[in-house]
Order: sequence, then C-alpha cells, then structure tokens
Amino acid sequence: MKPTKAMNQGMLNETISQKDSDPPSDMEGVHDLHELDAIKIDKKKFTIGLIKAILLSSVAILAFFVQFEIGGNSDILYGHIYKNLQEFFGIVGFWAVNILITGNAILAIYGKYFAKESSRIGAYYSSDTIVHLIMYSIGSFFIMWYVLYATFSGLYTPEWLIRMGDTVIPPVVVGVAFIIIVGAFFIPFLVSFGGIDFVGTILEPVVRPVFKVPGKSIVDMITSFVGSTTVGVLITSKLYRLKTYTKREAIVIATGFSAVSIGYALLGINLAGLGEHFTKVYAAALIITFLVSIVVVRLPILSNLKDEYIDGEIQTEADRKEDAQFDKDIFKRATSRAAKKGYFSNSITSEVRLSMKEGISIMPKVLPMLCSVGILGMIISEYTPVFEWIGLIFIPLLTILGVPDASMIAASVPLGITEQLLPILIISDHVDSIAIGARFFVVALSMAQIIFFSESVVVMLATKMPIKIGRIVALFFIRTLVAIPLVALAMHILF
Repeated sequence: MKPTKAMNQGMLNETISQKDSDPPSDMEGVHDLHELDAIKIDKKKFTIGLIKAILLSSVAILAFFVQFEIGGNSDILYGHIYKNLQEFFGIVGFWAVNILITGNAILAIYGKYFAKESSRIGAYYSSDTIVHLIMYSIGSFFIMWYVLYATFSGLYTPEWLIRMGDTVIPPVVVGVAFIIIVGAFFIPFLVSFGGIDFVGTILEPVVRPVFKVPGKSIVDMITSFVGSTTVGVLITSKLYRLKTYTKREAIVIATGFSAVSIGYALLGINLAGLGEHFTKVYAAALIITFLVSIVVVRLPILSNLKDEYIDGEIQTEADRKEDAQFDKDIFKRATSRAAKKGYFSNSITSEVRLSMKEGISIMPKVLPMLCSVGILGMIISEYTPVFEWIGLIFIPLLTILGVPDASMIAASVPLGITEQLLPILIISDHVDSIAIGARFFVVALSMAQIIFFSESVVVMLATKMPIKIGRIVALFFIRTLVAIPLVALAMHILF
C-alpha cells in the first residue's frame, strides 16, 4: 500500500520527537511546507537558521534582482558576471562551445546505438530520438562553420550563415552557455536556504487563486524578466524535481511565467523603433503576458492535468487551500519556515556543487538545439513561405481588431514560436513604413507568447520537464489567440 501524506507526516513527527536536533536524512527532498511546519526546533536553532536564511537569500537577491551600474552599463549582478565572462573568454569561449556541441553530436550516435544502456553515456542518450541526433548534427555543422569563419577571416562562409549566425550564436548559444553556468551557481541561494519559502508563504493567498500555482512561483517569474528565461525555466525544473511543484504547476509556470528578460525586451523594442516608448511598451507587454496566463491556466489544456508530484503523490484540494488565505499568523509561519529551511539545509558547497552538476549536464543537449532550431527557424522564415501561409489565417482577425498594416505583420504572429526576436527582426528593416501601432502589436505579442523553441522550449525538454512537444505547440497557439485581442486593445489605448 502506498503511504499517504498523513502516514508520512506521522512518521516524520515520530522521528523528530526522538531527536529534533538532527536534520532529516535527506533534506534535498524536504521541500514540503507542511513537513517544515512539523519540525520543532529551539530558539537557538531558530535564530541560527533565520540568520542563515537571510544572509544566503540576500546573495540571491543581490545576484538576480538588484541593478548595478558597472562601466557605464546597468544590469543585475548575475548579468554583469556572465556577460563579462563571455567577453573575457572571447573566441576561446566560442571554441569551447563549438567543441562541446560537436563532441555531443558524435557521442550521441555512439551513446544511442553502440554504448550499453547501463553505461553512463548510454543512459544519458537513451531517451533521445533520431530527431534529436539530426538536430545535434545540424547544430554542430552551423557552429563549426561559424566559429571557423570568426577565427579565420579569409574562410569562405555564406552570407546567410554569417547574418543568421550573428543573430543566434553569440547572444543565444554562447550566451546561454555562460547563463547556465553562472545561473547554476546562484540558483541554490534562491531555492535552497529558506528565502523562497518565506516569499511563497506570504504570496500564496494571492497567487494561488489568481494563477492556480504556489506563491513561490512569483520568484521564477521575477527571475525570468530581470535575469533570463533560461534561469527561470531551470528554477522551475529544479523545484519540480524537488517535489515543490506538481506536474501541472510546473507546466503552468514554465509556459506562462518565463517572461522575456528586460535586456532582451530592450533589444527587441529598439529594433522595432520604439525605444522612446520602452517603459509603456514593456509594462503593457508584461501585464498582457500575465493576463493571458490567468486565462490559459483555466482552459482544459492545463486545468485537466493531474496535480501529481514527481514521485506520483497526488496533491489534494485541501493541500491547495490550506495556505491560500491570509491570517494573522502568516508572517510568523513564513518566518518559521524560512528559519527551519535555513537551519536544516545542506552546506553551501554541496548545494552549489549539485546545482553546477545539474546545469552542466544539460548543456550538451541544450546548446546544439538552440543553434540548430534558431538558425533553421530563420532559414524557414526567410527562404520559404511557410510562416506567410500560416500568417494568412490571422489577417481577418487582425483586420477586425483594427490592427494597421495587418497584411504586412501577419507572418510575424506564428513566427514567435521559433525565436522571440524573429517576429521583430522581419519588420526591423521596414520601421519607417509600418505604423507605430502595428510595431507595438508585433513586439507585445512576441513577448506575451513566451513559448519559443530557440530557448525556453529547448531548456524545458533538456531538463525533462513533464511536457511533450505537441502540448507545447498547442499552448503557443492558444496563448497567441488569447493575447491577440488584448494586445490590440492595448495598442488602441497607447498608440
């Protein structure tokens, strides 16, 4: 018989009552808030835990949420670090990523077809399909040629590969390599020492009824739009594996909360010739993004998913409602949970080491997919009429909603599924001839869609989030259809 939550609670209480000074044997898995509530600690341990939670969570706050101006550039600390590392390593970093991607393409064939499944390399590639192997090889081809061109200026390289490589490889592929490494270092300070439990408890009464997910998911969202989409998805994936989120919650958060970062948004808004309107464009796009999430989370494609944890335990309605209300003890309860998590957590070095190991382990699969999907998406967009054909479907709707230049921007609507910037790139050369309202529409819609294969989807699949490609594509189009009238309304109000 499978142990129930009540039985587990009883066993935990019995263990704690025998020797409450010892941490549970596997604190890596004790992320259930009710298990934290059951742990009894004395005042000294409470103080130690609270100080540890405050100090270590402050590292995460400084890294992910506080803007610093260094060398005339304003960014969060984490952004400064990974960008400076990327600049410091320069062409060496390009070659390191190239070797990783090319080596992965070769090892994937060996691991899938020749290595024993019981071996480490066999197990690593056992779940990959022939499509994965093809995409790894294509990514290897693109980056090898591009890096050789960047290293030896006289090497013949097609103009299209230079142009598309410039868009995808340095900022996305190489950038994400450093994002994963630096993000993996700082993520434990955010999720492992009590800060996220404090925030989650305080925000639960608001976030749970509105978004149907735990309060701590707001941390994932904030990390995405001040840091990067990749880190937001990595945090969500980690919390799913730690049994903090259910399958449904993890999918909702990854596909609805992984908002485009401020830096990425600034680039897109400037490309569309809307730089002087940055604040209102970005604010409107964020509001629309979360309004869309509020609607989509209530549709059957998400609402019918099981609230099941990674180990198969089912989350009950009582579990969801228990903390979803304000009461006089909410601050005390949040502080208590943070202190206990801080006291019983693993050492900083072990948490960081584990997080770095997890981050580095997904890089061989994430980076070639980013390269192949990003450049192939641009090739399909520029040299085939596929997205123009799909865009024709949206022209009547855009026309009815009063969106100017509907026929010129219709192809950008489905294009967002490949790469968040592509819809903006296809209009960037025509900003003088496209109405400002239409440009706003393209930018805001591409940000509200959230789901794009060149980054967020690849990271979801590489980290083994519990979602299939078919559902991801369906969610993209559902989010798009829900967002279109909201973006059109905002366009009429603002422009």
